[in-house]
Amino acid sequence: MTSRRAIRTGSWLGRKADSKKKTAPGAFAGCFGARLGSCLGPWLGAAAAGYLLASFASADAQARPASRHHTPHAHPHEIGKRGPVAWPLEIPGGQYAPLKWNEVVGWTDDDPVPAFKTFRASCKPIAAQKTPLADSKALGTSLRDPCIAARAEDISDSAKAREFFEKNFTPLLISRIGEDAGFVTGYYEPIVDGSRVQTDVYNVPVYRRPSNLFVRGFSQASASMPNKGQVFRKIGRRKLVPYYDRAEIEDGAIAGRGLEVVWLKSQTDLLFIQIQGSARIRLEDGSMVRINYDAHNGYPYTPVGRVLIERNIVPKDQMSMQKIREYMEQNPDGAKELRRFNRSYVFFREVKLAADDEAVGAQGVPLTAGRSIAVDKSLHVYGTPFFIEGSLPIESDTSNTPFRKLMIAQDTGSAIIGPARADIYFGAGAEAGRVAGRLKNPARFVMLLPNSLDPVPRGKTVPLPDDRPSATIAKLFPQTEAAKPPVKDTPKEAAKDAAKETTKETAKEQPKTESKTEAMPAPKDQPADASKNTASKEQPAAPTPLVAPAATAPVAPTAPAATAAPLSQAVPLPEARPKTAPEAAAPAAVKSDTPRRSRHHRRYRHRR
Repeated sequence: MTSRRAIRTGSWLGRKADSKKKTAPGAFAGCFGARLGSCLGPWLGAAAAGYLLASFASADAQARPASRHHTPHAHPHEIGKRGPVAWPLEIPGGQYAPLKWNEVVGWTDDDPVPAFKTFRASCKPIAAQKTPLADSKALGTSLRDPCIAARAEDISDSAKAREFFEKNFTPLLISRIGEDAGFVTGYYEPIVDGSRVQTDVYNVPVYRRPSNLFVRGFSQASASMPNKGQVFRKIGRRKLVPYYDRAEIEDGAIAGRGLEVVWLKSQTDLLFIQIQGSARIRLEDGSMVRINYDAHNGYPYTPVGRVLIERNIVPKDQMSMQKIREYMEQNPDGAKELRRFNRSYVFFREVKLAADDEAVGAQGVPLTAGRSIAVDKSLHVYGTPFFIEGSLPIESDTSNTPFRKLMIAQDTGSAIIGPARADIYFGAGAEAGRVAGRLKNPARFVMLLPNSLDPVPRGKTVPLPDDRPSATIAKLFPQTEAAKPPVKDTPKEAAKDAAKETTKETAKEQPKTESKTEAMPAPKDQPADASKNTASKEQPAAPTPLVAPAATAPVAPTAPAATAAPLSQAVPLPEARPKTAPEAAAPAAVKSDTPRRSRHHRRYRHRR
């Protein structure tokens, strides 16, 4: 009977190996319990198996009291009594390792009170969610219990806030598979000047979502469209084609349809607003208009900074948002070409926010400068805490400022892909833009996992494989590897080998055939004309006589040069195929002794 236990290899949850000096008592008892036929049947008879069973069972019973930590394996029928198996979480493309709180570098250096308040803001939509998410993620709905505990407390002390996270979460060091660190960048909310109407100064429109823009699975009444995937426009009643790209929209493909929200001074300002996803537009009368991401045209985002690096315009170590803006302002024609390398185009909607309110993230809650991050929404759940540790150029381009802060996932972005990838929100304004523009650094990510998903206790419910038999049993029943079946050659390889063997055999027999062709009589079983054909093919210049002479005169030796002239290496030919019926031109000496049946008799038998 086959065991139902799962075999797990290479896991950090695996048990420690037994000592080499002594074998654990009862290590082979699982094989002798109810599976004697499967373990000993192929080697022993019934009597020998019964004798060994009795001896090992008695030895195991004597040694069992001496082992205090021995845990006998359960019978397959008793496995269901242990309860359901809770498998540890899986993060696609990611690897993680559990840590202790004292192993988290810089954990006690941060003030977690701002992070606690940011987490409480994310808990409002989490607590309001009644049904599980449509797309299954690693954390699922496990944040609901910590959110209930957070909303029940009002913490303003650092020690109590740190105690709250240590009590409700488990730290996991997370990264992409094969890597030891993640990657962080920064973003901000630009503040630019604009106008409600088009003028000579403000002539670059900011468009809202067009009515002919369609995304599969979403209706036109949806509050917001996804930032990834295909986007179409309708032609006629049913035909759908890809939407316009950046070049077509800048050339006026959707102009004059009343889609303009505000007007800006330059296309460079619009490009950076589209990269950041939100902006504050300062009007001429001093009022502020807040715009936020609404939809995109379906084309993937192409970083314009990468184009400048590939063209050797800006060195890679000097690339920043300020360098891109400087190049575009100094080269208007080059800026137009550079923008159109990025075919992606973003549409906005106007949001009702006060002038001092922070931007609203993808979760639907206001972001917190220095505490909110954008993550890959296909892997992570909004509201997940992450502790990020690294050295970032916060103060200047060349500085390595220690960054050790607890962050909350509240936003996303089309360029944020991976389990350990984050975009840090730094607030609004020019100074926040300078700090965010120079961030592109590695950092270590520690994800705070709710205790309900702690992989250590969940891993203990996973069944382990049976113990290996002891060395004594292994010597009694040695295992030999089965003989591997011969590998069959492919038809091409077999044909090549056959051709090589035929060529070698023909080359060996070639001198004998050429020297004795005239003296060899035709075999009895082969017709005379077959020997004629063979001889004529091998030596076409020398005709073969019908009757061999009785005696042959000795041939005088000749010079080596004269001998080498008539002999030539002819191409080996296959032997003539034997003929089934004698030809009319065959000599009379080869006639068969058996009488030949008449045709009339054959036809008569066929008719009967």
